[in-house]
Amino acid sequence: MDLPDDLVLPLRSGEPWWYWLGGRPSLDFVNTLRERWWRNVETLVTPADLAIWLRQAGLASPESPGSASQAQLRSARALREAIDTAVAASIDGREIPAGCVETIDRSLPAAALPRTLGLDSRHEPVLRTAEPTDPVQHALGLVALDAAEMLGSEQRGRARICASDTCSARFYDRSPAAGRMWCSMRGCGNVAKARRHRQRARAAG
Repeated sequence: MDLPDDLVLPLRSGEPWWYWLGGRPSLDFVNTLRERWWRNVETLVTPADLAIWLRQAGLASPESPGSASQAQLRSARALREAIDTAVAASIDGREIPAGCVETIDRSLPAAALPRTLGLDSRHEPVLRTAEPTDPVQHALGLVALDAAEMLGSEQRGRARICASDTCSARFYDRSPAAGRMWCSMRGCGNVAKARRHRQRARAAG
């Protein structure tokens, strides 16, 4: 999906340019770096962008803190690029670099939450899942877990890169025949169909 050619870069905030076509959290996360084929537009511009994206992705609760740290933003971008490099290698049939696997693996422990036993209002024992002490790290752990579940199984064979020449969106192909080519039929798919139609019309003329 194209961005405007006259978009002022670098962005001050990436929120208006997020899209949710990846089909799973880890690929939506990878897609926060737009136009990998051309301008490499960063949409996780600030720590606040990261925290907002994690909430909009449903990985952190709406009550989570409104920002993240600069260190967490750097870590998030590194995780994103490790996932993307691993996905691209898998799609190309290349060996996934060990460093990418290690980067994803380091984030996995944050996805787990301990269970605690407490008392409810009637003073009866209740087993609960604890709230994350660091919501941002926990949410990034969930991104890593989603990527690990995909890359560490046959699911990796359904990871795709949009076939459009002007799109670099990564997506998960859930079609029965595993034959999707476009991140969106309404977007890139229709543009490609229209282009082919014009080419056929010119050839016929």
